[in-house]
Amino acid sequence: MTEHEERPTRQRITLTDISSRAWEHPADRGALVALRSLKGFDFVLRKMSGLVNERAFRLQYLGSAIRVDERQFPKVHRLYTEAATTLDVRTLPELYVINSPIWNAVTIGMDKPFIVLNSALLQGLDDEETRFILGHELGHAQSGHALYQSLLLWLMRLTGAVNWMPIGALGLRAIIAALHEWSRKAELSGDRAGLLAVQDPAVALRVQMKLASGGQLAELDTTAFLAQGTEYEGAGDLRDSVLKLLLLEAQTHPLAVIRAHELRRWVDEGEYTTIVSGTYPKRQEDGDASMTQEAKNAAKSYSDAFARSQDPLAKLLRDAGDGLGGVRDWVSSKFPPR
Repeated sequence: MTEHEERPTRQRITLTDISSRAWEHPADRGALVALRSLKGFDFVLRKMSGLVNERAFRLQYLGSAIRVDERQFPKVHRLYTEAATTLDVRTLPELYVINSPIWNAVTIGMDKPFIVLNSALLQGLDDEETRFILGHELGHAQSGHALYQSLLLWLMRLTGAVNWMPIGALGLRAIIAALHEWSRKAELSGDRAGLLAVQDPAVALRVQMKLASGGQLAELDTTAFLAQGTEYEGAGDLRDSVLKLLLLEAQTHPLAVIRAHELRRWVDEGEYTTIVSGTYPKRQEDGDASMTQEAKNAAKSYSDAFARSQDPLAKLLRDAGDGLGGVRDWVSSKFPPR
């Protein structure tokens, strides 16, 4: 089978009444549960959406892109409705295809989110890979990421207005850095939703490889690509650790090899299999989600990531912590409490 031949259709399990919490990364989910619990927050943020000019965005795509339906891009429409059925999405956001050579898709809007696919994706992806992308964007829409991404956009605009105030600018920069970190975790959530929509980990990995290479899958090797993620995480010295932190500071998306690495870990740790086997949080339980518990889950996620990280800085900090722990134990043994 060549790269551009369509693969046989897989039988997928419909995830009835699945909550977006099922695919949300713990750090993403913790932030979303906290924001959702703030009474009136969504209303205030929607009022601020005039700064983003959502209506102008919608009109721009209505006038310059192709709205997907049964008559226009019918195959994409079929894949879209099938992905929505698998994720039990009951209200389909509008879907547009726009002419662009850039491999990208985006979910836009607060009151009525809509999805935009760049034409390069349709030219470079097969049907199942397109299904993954559509599931990824539906995951964003279901999680409400577009709403909270607007907060990031608004704060970034506000930064320019307070640059003359050193303290104010520093405070906003810290908030924006935190929102960028959340945005990167939201992309990992979208990847998980995409995998649940396609229900084939090999497809999800192919998409990341194509996004990184511009579609040259025939020239790539899966093992070597995954090895890049391992090398990126652990290679180099403290200088590389600092450079990676600086590199990520203003990034809204994780790097491609890291996305593949994280999705593979999610599968290997069993969460994906548990969900497709029918065990997952339901929408009707969303109101009972505990902000405290989700905060603990987010903290545990970061703690686990730190514990398994092979990054030189992380290893140095762990070793320092172990050393301090050893000193504490030695002092305790020599000077026991009376």
